Amino acid sequence: MNNSDTSPMNKTGNKLPGLFSFLLSQLKPRGSMFTVFNMISIPVMLAGVVILYIRFTQGLGATTNLSQANPWGIWIGFDVVTGVAFAGGAYIVTFAVYIMKMDKFHPIVRATVLNGFLAYMFYAGALVFDLGRPWNVINPIIGNSFGYNSVLFLVAWHFMLYMLAELIEFSPAIMEWLGWKRARRIAKGLTLAAVIFGVSLSTLHQSGLGALFLMAKPKIHPLWYSEFLPVLFLVSSVFSGISMVILESSISHKVFKMQLGPDSHRKLDEIIIGLARGAALALFVYYFFKALIFVHDGQWALINDGWGLWYLLEIIGFVLVPMVLYAYGARHRAVGIIKIAAGMSLVGILLNRLNISVIAFNWNVADVYVPHWAEIVVTLTVVFAEIWLFRFIVHRMPVLREPGKIGSPNRERELRSLN
Repeated sequence: MNNSDTSPMNKTGNKLPGLFSFLLSQLKPRGSMFTVFNMISIPVMLAGVVILYIRFTQGLGATTNLSQANPWGIWIGFDVVTGVAFAGGAYIVTFAVYIMKMDKFHPIVRATVLNGFLAYMFYAGALVFDLGRPWNVINPIIGNSFGYNSVLFLVAWHFMLYMLAELIEFSPAIMEWLGWKRARRIAKGLTLAAVIFGVSLSTLHQSGLGALFLMAKPKIHPLWYSEFLPVLFLVSSVFSGISMVILESSISHKVFKMQLGPDSHRKLDEIIIGLARGAALALFVYYFFKALIFVHDGQWALINDGWGLWYLLEIIGFVLVPMVLYAYGARHRAVGIIKIAAGMSLVGILLNRLNISVIAFNWNVADVYVPHWAEIVVTLTVVFAEIWLFRFIVHRMPVLREPGKIGSPNRERELRSLN
């Protein structure tokens, strides 16, 4: 046996099956554990686990400020309503690459799909935390108590099917990681169909989230309520998804720079500039719709108080300004300005979704909802857990590397043993 072969042995002295040996080897940590992110995220996640134990053993009242008047809190407003918008980049990029044949975006497609899949898995999964009886999460899926004509029934199925579509889209990377060449060919053959199916589902469930709030007209402040909420949710998912892709790609290219080729920086700049054009257009459409609704509904009198100023801050500061910055950055190829616009756009969509679902929801009742500190810790736990899993996968699978490239000699030997 080769002295460098470190495959684990069973009690009889024989090598364990190659696949199990390979998977076991992939659990080994990569890089230093003493990083700033690790030192911040690990204590937060440990605290989040303790809080969730208390939540599931003692009920929502022990760890949240939810009430009968305010049954939806930050776990819904951020994790689900906002998180799904942040994950919109997956259907935008896959549509551009596989349907529109914009090949220059291909280097980021796997990372974008992976980020979208994990976002749906963690953020939609966090819905269970908010349910007083978590086992009832099955009800919207089977139509129990809601009915098959319920918007929630449609959104639940769209979520599940879209996660399946994203898993199929990402599966070629998994097959390459495992060295399963035949399965990879099958998975690649399913990619186009999965993209078409996924894009269709995305347009439905992004707008479906907005449709949920159509039933809450008496509870939402008039500046944020509109019968066009489904359209606004769909359009806003476009620029928020693109903005998340820009920031996520920029950070990934710094954190995982050892996996990238020498010309990756130049390619990334071109990708960011191209994405900026799409984001500027989507922001213009969104701003036009918001202005049209504002004028048509005669909401001038509603901007004379604190709520009005808060609304103007959202629309002007985090929609109009980033729209101008995106257009300027794309025109003058100013990547730094584009990244600033991306950050401002994400803040804007965060404010909008929280205003609709939390801040301006039940705006006229005495029992004002303020998130419990434990709710914030759990939300951060969900975000950090997603980042940890994203980092774990990127370090091991060909997500940023060119397809077929192997990360290390040991890994190459392990993959050859599986063929």
